[in-house]
Amino acid sequence: MSFSASLKGITWNHTRGYVPLVATAQRFEDLTGGVEIRWQKRSLKDFGDAPLEKLSEDVDLLVIDHPHIGHGAARQILEPLENHLPAAFLSELAAASVGRSFESYSFDGHLWASPIDAAAPVSSWRPDLMERSGIALPETFEEVLKLARRGLVAVPATPVDSLMHFFMICCALGEEPFVSAGSVVSRETGVAALRKLRTLVDCCARECLDRNPIQTYREMVTGDRTLYCPFAYGYSNYSRPGFAPRVLRFGNLVTMGGARMLRSTLGGAGLAISRRCANLPLAAPYLEFVSSAIASAGCISIAADNPGIERPGKMSGSISRRTVFLHLHSKRWTTPTCGHDMTGIFGFKMTQGRWCMNFSSRVEIARK
Repeated sequence: MSFSASLKGITWNHTRGYVPLVATAQRFEDLTGGVEIRWQKRSLKDFGDAPLEKLSEDVDLLVIDHPHIGHGAARQILEPLENHLPAAFLSELAAASVGRSFESYSFDGHLWASPIDAAAPVSSWRPDLMERSGIALPETFEEVLKLARRGLVAVPATPVDSLMHFFMICCALGEEPFVSAGSVVSRETGVAALRKLRTLVDCCARECLDRNPIQTYREMVTGDRTLYCPFAYGYSNYSRPGFAPRVLRFGNLVTMGGARMLRSTLGGAGLAISRRCANLPLAAPYLEFVSSAIASAGCISIAADNPGIERPGKMSGSISRRTVFLHLHSKRWTTPTCGHDMTGIFGFKMTQGRWCMNFSSRVEIARK
C-alpha cells in the first residue's frame, strides 16, 4: 500500500494521550510510504467538556471521551466505524477490549469510536514517603479521612472529577445513579454522598478544587507533602522510573461502610473519524492500524500510553499477582518486550467468559 496524503487529528495534552499517537503516525507513514498524520493537542478539560461540533470541522480524527458519543451520533458529527472497517476486525476488537470499553463507544446500533485507551479511578501513593513515615496504606474511607486531616492526602476535585466521585459514593451507599427515570439518585442518597465527598475535600488543600488527575499526580511527584490519593483516573506514566522526579504506586480503592470496595466509573478514550474527514479511505486504515494488536504490542507500548487489554501476561510489580496497565489488546502482552517497565495498576478476572477490570478481583467498573 502506498499513499501520498495527509490527515489531521486532535487528542489531549499529556504524554499518555499524545506521544503514542505520534508514534503510530510515524510508523504508519513508514509502512504506507508518504502519509503524514499531524496530531494536535487540547487540554484535559477541553477533552472532557468542549463540544465536538466546531472541533470536528477542522480535523479528520478525534480522540474523544465516551460520554460525547450520544451527542456526536445525534448531531451526525462522527462516522459510523462499521461502514469503513472489516466486520471481522470489529469482532476481534470487541472481544479484546477491556470490560465495557467497546460497548461505551456504541450507540443506537453503531460503533462511533475505537476504544484505544481504558482507565478508571485508582488509588496512588508515594512509596518512598510511605516507607519513610511508617504509614500503612489506608483500607477504608475512614482511614483516608484520618490521613487527610494530617494534610497528607490529595484528591482531584474539579467539577467533572467531583461528579465521578459522586457517582462512586452513591454506588457505595447502595444506589446506582440513573436507574430511575427523571432523577440521578434519590435526594437522601445524593445528600449523603455529597456530605462524604465534602468531608474529604475539606480536609485537603484548597488547590485540589482546581486540580484534575494529571495536576494531582504532578503535585505528588514534584513535592513531598502529599503521600496518598484515594481515587483519580490512572496514568501509567507516573509508575515508570524516569518519567517524573518520583515514582508513584497505584492500587486498590478503599472500602466504604463495609467490606465492599468502592465501585469506580469507566474512563479512557476512543479514536473517532469526523464526518467532515477529507480522506476517509486513508483515515479508516489508520484507525484500524492504531487499534490493532500490532500497534498495541509495538509502538504504543514503547511510547507508554494506557492500551485496553484482555489477557494479561506475567509481569512483576503486581498488586494482586496478575496486574497490568491497560489499553488496547490482550495480544500485546504475549510478547516478552511488553510490560517489563509497568508498575501494576489494573487486575483482571474472567467473568462469564470476559475479562473484567479488577483490583484483587473485587472492584467493579460502572459506565458513566
